[in-house]
Amino acid sequence: MKKILFLIPNLMHGGAEKVLVNLVNNLNKNKYDITLQTIFDVGVNKQYLDKNIKYKYVFKKLFRGSTTIFKLFSPKFLYKYIIKDEYDVVISYLEGPTARIISGCYYQSKKINWIHTEMKDFDKFSVGFRSEREAKMCYEKFDKIVCVSNTVKEKFLKISKCKTCNIDVIYNTNETEQIFRKSKEKVGDVSFNNKIINICSVGKITRVKGYDRLARVHKKLIDEGLNHHIYILGIGEDEDKINRYIKENNLQETYTLLGFRDNPYKYVSKCDLFVCSSYREGFSTAVTESLVVGTPVVSTLCSGAHELLGYNNEYGLVVENSEEGIYEGIKQLLEDRELLAYYKGKAIERGSFFSKEKTVKAVEDMIDSL
Repeated sequence: MKKILFLIPNLMHGGAEKVLVNLVNNLNKNKYDITLQTIFDVGVNKQYLDKNIKYKYVFKKLFRGSTTIFKLFSPKFLYKYIIKDEYDVVISYLEGPTARIISGCYYQSKKINWIHTEMKDFDKFSVGFRSEREAKMCYEKFDKIVCVSNTVKEKFLKISKCKTCNIDVIYNTNETEQIFRKSKEKVGDVSFNNKIINICSVGKITRVKGYDRLARVHKKLIDEGLNHHIYILGIGEDEDKINRYIKENNLQETYTLLGFRDNPYKYVSKCDLFVCSSYREGFSTAVTESLVVGTPVVSTLCSGAHELLGYNNEYGLVVENSEEGIYEGIKQLLEDRELLAYYKGKAIERGSFFSKEKTVKAVEDMIDSL
């Protein structure tokens, strides 16, 4: 039985944290002895870990400046201090600080690193490292690098110029059956107006998700007489900023920040359209989940969008990654109900492609091949 360690900074409400819990819960426990370790013992996703998954952490609470402090020490020192036990396979499930730590593994163990984000420049590439040079050296130490989409892989190879890296693309693991089941639950705290188009999005309310530009698009469409309601499920540092915009523009009745919900699927399934307004994604968990529950999608052109929705908009609309692109995409579906209904059918069809069984098997095959 292989002893496997997964390392991630925390289990907060992000997509990577969520799909990691999905993955470890579904890996074959007869083949693998699994430990999930966090740097900080915080996050809503911890509660969803199966009881047979060993869990460890380093610090009880989150504190500022940890990334800077870690840079003072070598990867080998950090590995000795943070990991301590020996494993057959050690995995950093995110790029950056945890990749630097795992690269410091000093005994015979297979090292894997997951990359969830597009590395468009050297700043993104070297986050958590002392320099671009150190980042390149550390990434080259991994036996396998897993990217969550082809775009993520292409951007990583371009920025790293890594000629020795062994790279696979494996899609994220989603609890597809559970998502579908939970999507059927009743919504008791929102009264959806069936006479208009109800639009939703799920994610951290941060700049990268583009909810501020979605709010501006919403106002423009409302001013044009295209009535609809947008619901955002999530929390984050941009909440106050967006709420101010909503209030200043009298959008309180049509643009609603619902906050974090344990079961977002029941809200998404009751809506007519899902919008991904992100500037940047790795491989959107929220878009995947929307397809699973059969809600049509408009997504900005970011990593994974074409792999999810097709290169010719077969399964949803991929729009220019701009405010104007989002505006044109939403407007098209608000004005064309037949096209919206068509994409509902295509969403259901596409959702089955990202089944839990397929993605878990891909990870197991990859681990066993090392």
